[in-house]
Amino acid sequence: MLLELSVLPLGRGRSISGDVADMVKIIDASGLDYRVTAESTIIEGDWDQVMGVARKCHDEMRKKTDRVITIMHADDYDSKTGRLNASVESVSKKLGKPVKK
Repeated sequence: MLLELSVLPLGRGRSISGDVADMVKIIDASGLDYRVTAESTIIEGDWDQVMGVARKCHDEMRKKTDRVITIMHADDYDSKTGRLNASVESVSKKLGKPVKK
């Protein structure tokens, strides 16, 4: 399963990169494969793993502010693994050149 996760702490000012770094520490400590993008983080694991990490990230932000918006987009594809890389490689192959990462 791939889970695209965005956790937005409200009332923390314009820059949230420090907050994002705190969440990436949680994700990294999980041992799951992940990719950080400019808008979200994509995590690969089974349902319980990715939802557990999402909950920890949400809870960490709730310690810092009264309001948090958590947005999740799940792609559950028949217990396939390695999709973080395989999906991008498949598009690159069809495109005929590497895509920007």
